[in-house]
Amino acid sequence: MTETTIATSAPTIDTENYRSIWGYLRELEFRQGFVEVAGVRTRYAEAGSPDKPHAILLHGTGGHWETFAPNLAELSAHFHCVAIDMVGNGFSEKPDYDYEIAVYVRQILAVMDHFGMNKAHFIGMSLGAWVSAAVAVEHPDRVTKLILMSPAGLIATASNMARIRAERTEAVNNPSWESIHKVFEHLIADESNRLPDLVALRQAIYQRDDTRESIDHLLILQDAEARDRNLIPEEKWATITAPTMVVASGKDHGEYQSTARTVARVIPNSEVFEMAEVRHWPHFEDPESFNPAAVAFLTR
Repeated sequence: MTETTIATSAPTIDTENYRSIWGYLRELEFRQGFVEVAGVRTRYAEAGSPDKPHAILLHGTGGHWETFAPNLAELSAHFHCVAIDMVGNGFSEKPDYDYEIAVYVRQILAVMDHFGMNKAHFIGMSLGAWVSAAVAVEHPDRVTKLILMSPAGLIATASNMARIRAERTEAVNNPSWESIHKVFEHLIADESNRLPDLVALRQAIYQRDDTRESIDHLLILQDAEARDRNLIPEEKWATITAPTMVVASGKDHGEYQSTARTVARVIPNSEVFEMAEVRHWPHFEDPESFNPAAVAFLTR
């Protein structure tokens, strides 16, 4: 009898400091599912008792609810949280039309109706902050408080739109680990926070046929004409009556830093929470700072 020799090698991952999004979720009681709302099969995660104050959590362009994995446990101790994959994003349905702000707002209101939310706190980042602000402007009776992180929706910068379109198109056409990782270089400042889980999850999304087929619908807001007609002008931001916390990310791209400062100035009842060492995903990069600040603001 011949014995088989199995070669061994050193682990290629840092087993001492291994991190996963499941490290945040493994002890959390939550539910993931799909619901048909506004004609869109919508993926969601729900945590927290429905008899608590409600909170809607909205990701950015091309995102998915897992961006809030480090926040759900602490937030759901105080709130009934629903985080969704917005239409055309993540694993939600990607219908054959452009995803402009009104499309997202329609979906969000339908999600609220489905879960019995007359009003809710809104926690949004980037595109999600833009959509949250649009709901607050157009449907102020549905919004209790706002947390806006890396907000978009006030200005249009040609270089930033071109960068996003080029990066995301390349990532969808060539969904390699390297091209997906490049997207996260602009989202997360510290390499140690660019978790392999996130890269693999986004890669799975970008490898889907429906993502590739709908990428132009998703990126419509990176088109100058479409973006201009969807922007919220300063005078509309100034009509927001919901108390608002704007998160200023110190290492974010200039457009988002400028927008954060401006909307914090023009929204009447607003305040700025400074997070100097993070980029575009402050809630994910530094949940130890973000979570207690968010809870303190929303429960005040």
